Amino acid sequence: MKKTITACLLLIALVACKTYTEDDKKSFDLTITSFLNKQHITCQKTASGLYYKIIQPGKGEYIKFQDIVSFSYRGSFLDGKLFDKQVKPIEFPVKELIPAWKEILLELQPGAEIYMVVPPHLGYGDNDLDDIPPHSILVFKMKIHSVK
Repeated sequence: MKKTITACLLLIALVACKTYTEDDKKSFDLTITSFLNKQHITCQKTASGLYYKIIQPGKGEYIKFQDIVSFSYRGSFLDGKLFDKQVKPIEFPVKELIPAWKEILLELQPGAEIYMVVPPHLGYGDNDLDDIPPHSILVFKMKIHSVK
C-alpha cells in the first residue's frame, strides 16, 4: 500500500491523464457533495473542484511550490475503504505531487492538518494503479510535519 502512493506521486508527473469534460467534472462534483452531505461534513471548494477542510491551521511561512514537504496521510475511497496510510512522515517536493496536493499545500503552513476530497482530474485520473482504480474520487487526511 505505502509503495502505491509513493510510486504514483512520481508516475503522475510523467504520465498524462485523460482530459475530463465539464460534464464529467459536474458528475464528480455531485457525487462529492452528496457524500459530504451524508457524512455531515462542511468543506470549502476551490475553483478546480477540490473540496477541503482545514482541521488544524499551521504556523509560520506558507508552503511554496519549490519547497520539500514532510507529511503523513491517510487515503481512502468514498466508501471508507483504506487504500494507503503513511504514519511515518515522508518527504516530497511539492512540484512532484498530485495536482490536488500541489494546490492545497500552497495554502498551508507547517503543522497544518487538512481533510480533502479529491476528484479524479486532481488525483490519479484514468491511471489504473494497484490499489486505486481509474477515475476514483479519493478522501485524504494529511498532516504537514515540516517544510524545507
